[in-house]
Amino acid sequence: MKANQKQAVGKHGLEVTQMGLGGTGFGNLYEAMNEQEGIDTLGAARDGGIGYIDTAPLYGFGLSETRIGIALSAHGRENFVISTKVGYTLEERTSDEPHKAPFVDAPPLDAIHDYSRDAVLRSIDQSLERLQTDHIDIILIHDPDEGATLWSQGADPFAVSHFADVMEHTYPVLDELRSQGTIKAVGLGMNQWQMLAEFAKAGDFDCFLLAGRYTLLEEEPLDSFLPLCTERDIRIIVGGPYNSGILATGAIEGTHYNYGEAPPEILERVRGIETICSRHGVPLQAAALQFPFGHPAIATIIPGARSVKEIRTNVDYFEHAIPNDFWSELKAESLLSGETPVPR
Repeated sequence: MKANQKQAVGKHGLEVTQMGLGGTGFGNLYEAMNEQEGIDTLGAARDGGIGYIDTAPLYGFGLSETRIGIALSAHGRENFVISTKVGYTLEERTSDEPHKAPFVDAPPLDAIHDYSRDAVLRSIDQSLERLQTDHIDIILIHDPDEGATLWSQGADPFAVSHFADVMEHTYPVLDELRSQGTIKAVGLGMNQWQMLAEFAKAGDFDCFLLAGRYTLLEEEPLDSFLPLCTERDIRIIVGGPYNSGILATGAIEGTHYNYGEAPPEILERVRGIETICSRHGVPLQAAALQFPFGHPAIATIIPGARSVKEIRTNVDYFEHAIPNDFWSELKAESLLSGETPVPR
């Protein structure tokens, strides 16, 4: 695999590189990043063949977009496809309580769910300003379930839903902008696939950002969701390919799986995968980054990175040669389903 190999998204000639860059680190997720680190990281991404960046107003309450905008001015807007999101409106904080969001040294703002037409247009204008650009390629509708399943694994995926608001207000304005050529692709970004499947049936979407739900440890979308996306020509942007950490660190004490501490059964499964990795000389991280591309619906993956070293390491893992026998042994040991499509 090559990081710079491109895949088509939508019907307007847009292409993204198979390896993209997630922008949460630029928003100080868990630890602070400075302006120069952002510039250097984006430069390393460009040099490594990465030509797609995903960000959002929510990430660092504007910090991610602002830092990416500064870095783009140094490395050339023309070298990147950019996606950002609508659905969260940034407002001045009125509370003195410490922020619960996982962004360090963030501006004193709150992110309020608002899927109205006016909020969408205002959000896009503000993103354009922060990104220092005159156009955004992909607009994703962010968390119409308010991220409820992210913090409560196994929760009802429809327990919190802005589905009706999105289809009545948000989708029409984005569809209009796409038809005018102002944007090239329209999609959604979520941490669950069940509601995305309903959106796929309700509108004409180009892509979905599915975070953490189709990985070396999670195959559930294979049964119905990914076939639906293939049928409707909806390309998948895979977020969270390391499942919050465990597929990057391995099965070590205290490692994270889906934003919480990895449970014993997940640790055991990862140890089994690591054993087979060792036999075939395959880094666990390489297997994690390449696995999704066995399915034709997958267009790109967007692991986060906050340094030149992390960019270079991710590119090396992505381009590491993996023998077919490795995937076959994972299936033989029931660490992957026998029907799971794998890269060849």
